[in-house]
Amino acid sequence: MNTKGLRIEVHEFDYKAVNNVIYNENGVTIRTLPAIHGIDGSVSFVLEWNGLKFAFSSDTYPNKWWLEHAKGADLAIHECFATPGILTTKQRFPVEDALNVGTQVHTSPAMFGKVMSDINPRMAVGYHFFNDFDTLPEMTNEVRKTYDGPLTMAVDYMVWNVTKDDIQVRMTLVDEDVWPQPSITEKLPANPKDRIGFSTYISDGRHVYKDTVKAIYDETNQRFGTKVAPPTYEKK
Repeated sequence: MNTKGLRIEVHEFDYKAVNNVIYNENGVTIRTLPAIHGIDGSVSFVLEWNGLKFAFSSDTYPNKWWLEHAKGADLAIHECFATPGILTTKQRFPVEDALNVGTQVHTSPAMFGKVMSDINPRMAVGYHFFNDFDTLPEMTNEVRKTYDGPLTMAVDYMVWNVTKDDIQVRMTLVDEDVWPQPSITEKLPANPKDRIGFSTYISDGRHVYKDTVKAIYDETNQRFGTKVAPPTYEKK
């Protein structure tokens, strides 16, 4: 298995920078905006490509940066947290805590509606609440008190097909019990040079059953007509 994906590459940027470009390749530009959530460091993202604009708030309180730079987005996804009523009845918050968390720590549905009325996107998307049969009506009613434009209340596996002429909202058909399809490109063995590996302390803790592993390699090679040699287990 190729373990290159286990290596973390960190690219730091200033979370306080406004409309800051952090990616600009192949016609795709991604910018960051400060967000307000929990502690300093939260950010929102705006992606532009092919004349289209996508804005994603992440968890945030409504703020001036989003209102300025997400304006007119084709697709605007913004936090739309559970109402104080839902927090109290469903999650058993004390009323005082429900009001604080629902309106001061997060963006309430009515506040979400005000945000969308201000930025006027082609499609407004509310997320970050448990969307089911007995929460959606209350959530939608609260949004509609302050916003009457195009609206999607997000749920897992929802897809937006966005063009300059139209935005289609649909659900992905998912079979969670399916094996991977054959690759459309040649599958190459992992390059040993890309291996991350373990520290000596951890690798020295392995108890290796060499005979068992060799038997597995022999049986597998025979089945698939390969000649993969088993590890030597030599210490480096």
